[in-house]
Amino acid sequence: MRIKRELWFGFSLMAVILAATAIFMPWTNMTNGHLGLLMLSLVVVAIMLGFPTAFTLMGMGMLFAWFAFDFNTARTLDLMVQRAYGVMTNDVLISIPLFVFMGYLVERANLISKLFRSLELSLARLPGALAVATLVTCAIFATATGIVGAVVTLMGLLAFPAMLKSGYDVRLSAGAITAGGCLGILIPPSVMLIVYGATAGVSVVQLYAGAFFPGLMLAGLYILYVIIVAKLKPHLAPPLPMEERHVELPAEAKVLNDRLSHRALPALARAIGGKIPGVGRGYALREMALTLLPALALLAMLAGTWHLATRPAPVDDVQGLVAMGEQLGESAESAGGLAEPPSDEDAKEAAAEGLKEPPGAAPAASMTSAAGEPGPSDAAAPATAERSQTPDWFFGVALGALIGVAIFYTLLSFVRLEIFKMLLSSFFPLAIMILAVLGSIVFGLATPTEAAAVGALGGFILAAAYRQLTLNVVKES
Repeated sequence: MRIKRELWFGFSLMAVILAATAIFMPWTNMTNGHLGLLMLSLVVVAIMLGFPTAFTLMGMGMLFAWFAFDFNTARTLDLMVQRAYGVMTNDVLISIPLFVFMGYLVERANLISKLFRSLELSLARLPGALAVATLVTCAIFATATGIVGAVVTLMGLLAFPAMLKSGYDVRLSAGAITAGGCLGILIPPSVMLIVYGATAGVSVVQLYAGAFFPGLMLAGLYILYVIIVAKLKPHLAPPLPMEERHVELPAEAKVLNDRLSHRALPALARAIGGKIPGVGRGYALREMALTLLPALALLAMLAGTWHLATRPAPVDDVQGLVAMGEQLGESAESAGGLAEPPSDEDAKEAAAEGLKEPPGAAPAASMTSAAGEPGPSDAAAPATAERSQTPDWFFGVALGALIGVAIFYTLLSFVRLEIFKMLLSSFFPLAIMILAVLGSIVFGLATPTEAAAVGALGGFILAAAYRQLTLNVVKES
């Protein structure tokens, strides 16, 4: 029987591990560190032989704990129960199954397959479009599940056949999937960061804040490498054929594209204003609302930027405050040294000389004069803070954004509008949920466990919205 190269590689790796363990292990002077290395090597070999990972880790841990405690069975079993209870009552570690559950529901809602297809179409003109779409999808899915195995497995089933069908090199395809899948241990919510934070006593929030941007930078470097390789060696990543780029248009969009214009914005504007056979005004209004959505989002971002850039600087109210030591110095100068304490007569005279109501005045006299002039309290009121002048860089940013929007709507055809709708239904709901979960953690609004619970609820809502939430899905999760 002929053995495949993959099996030869696996058996060779296991033989190297066992040989290195047998040669370099000091069998006559074993320490706890040596036992740990021996357990690690046996775990790797057992997993490669096909044993389930969970039972392998649990069994090896129990076996070596029993060996380390000099075959004390009662102590080993007590330690197992205590550690299991400690892990289950750890508030930080509870977030791990919740994040995995959120990623599973997102995958079952078919959002990842729709996202990959929409990214594949939107990046079709880019060199190595399928590999770039794979890396972007891996990075997004990594932020939803936090583990490597789920990302690599799903993208291996989803993207690897598509890349091989398009003529991509096997090494480039496998490298893109494995590299993108490993982003799950760095980009939050990473399970590894949660375990490390709980074990080392480090704040998981700080770990998330420190790992988020390096993870995005690493994903960007992967994408840049794939683009350069595909540009220099086109045979490794050939462009998508035209049949793979084909997007089926709805019947109304076909009518507008054939009769009026291939540009979406002017054609929809004319369809709203006039009667086009085969195109209802309701369809035109809905499509126009989706078409204007990027412009409205940009206006909202510019308004928020202007509000932050021109908000008044906070002014501290220092009225009534006295510099340190000032009053003490004045008292010392006025006293001129030691003085006798005031007598009862002096106290009575000081009380008589204080502020009093004028004779015949009403008890609740107003501080405002009869002429309507403000009194002392009104004069002391702080003035309303005015907004600062709009900075010059804001006008440059606004002008660049408007030029970009004009170019976007000039190039927006009905085919690109359909791709945008695909992105709108797959990318944006997932992005909003991920930003809500991670933003609440990074900005200190919620703990990782609370944010993971909200993310699991968001996964439920997404699965229900896409009509994928069934009893079997809940039982499998």
